[in-house]
Amino acid sequence: MAGIDKSKTFVPVRIAVLTVSDTRTTVDDKSGDTLVARLEAAGHKLAARNILPDDRKAVAEQLAAWCRNPDIDVVISTGGTGLTGRDVTVEAHRDVYEKEIEAFSTVFTIISMEKVGTSAVQSRACGGVANGTYLFALPGSPGACKDGWDAILAPQLDARHRPCNFVEIMPRLDEHLRRK
Repeated sequence: MAGIDKSKTFVPVRIAVLTVSDTRTTVDDKSGDTLVARLEAAGHKLAARNILPDDRKAVAEQLAAWCRNPDIDVVISTGGTGLTGRDVTVEAHRDVYEKEIEAFSTVFTIISMEKVGTSAVQSRACGGVANGTYLFALPGSPGACKDGWDAILAPQLDARHRPCNFVEIMPRLDEHLRRK
């Protein structure tokens, strides 16, 4: 049965939060604030935080830099996952991914359907792995960040979650880079 095995030890994860927006600032970044509050309440560590405009190259460069940083285990971005011409976060993520976690998008859509119905088709949330680091792109609304964190990321980033979780396989994410 899925759930938290309280006999296991919680392992804090170091998470970077990136808000992608042409209009948000540190004063009004409600989605970024939502993610930071939730990850810290869960016992994880905020490793870095930034706000960048909707610029594919700049976003990809920030994601790649954080993936090279050994003090960051997970990157969560918010914003830029929609369908408009300025929404380039998904493309930036995919520029960096070594492997995409296709089911992340599927599960996010299922969760979103319960909240916003067929409007869920307008989100392109995605997840992947690069250089041993998990990357997740969530929509830019605080509600979508709550849904993505509460229903997917909180359990999967908890080493006590059973039958499996992202944390327990972290040491093996970059094993292909260590092979001779």
